[in-house]
Amino acid sequence: MQRMPTLPTAIFFIIATGISAPAFAQETDLARFALEKTETGFVRLDRKTGALTLCQEKDGALTCRMAADERAAYEEDLTRLEKRVEALESSLASGRPLAKGEPLPSDEEVERSIGIMERFMRSFFGLVEEFKAKEDGATPDKT
Repeated sequence: MQRMPTLPTAIFFIIATGISAPAFAQETDLARFALEKTETGFVRLDRKTGALTLCQEKDGALTCRMAADERAAYEEDLTRLEKRVEALESSLASGRPLAKGEPLPSDEEVERSIGIMERFMRSFFGLVEEFKAKEDGATPDKT
């Protein structure tokens, strides 16, 4: 029976092979991670960032835990997003618009825009009626 390498030996092997492989890792994502079996599970090396992750096999699936620095970055990002959600929810609850910059248009501006669109649509459908009448051979009722 073959003896399994110890954890320090495995980590040294992974780091040693990972140092020479950055150019190859850029060519393919499959070569980005190196997996080495240890006595307690696996060690996964991200050859792009140099991060090590401890993994264990459970029920035929490989489960990897976040390292302390990855977890800290995750928690920091989660906290930032929670603050952003709270700010958006309070802005929405107070009735302020969510977009920054220009305020919403006044009622007069909205009414003017609706009037312009209404005139445009009437003209457009008038042209449609004229074309239909030309196809049918009748003259349209112009008012």
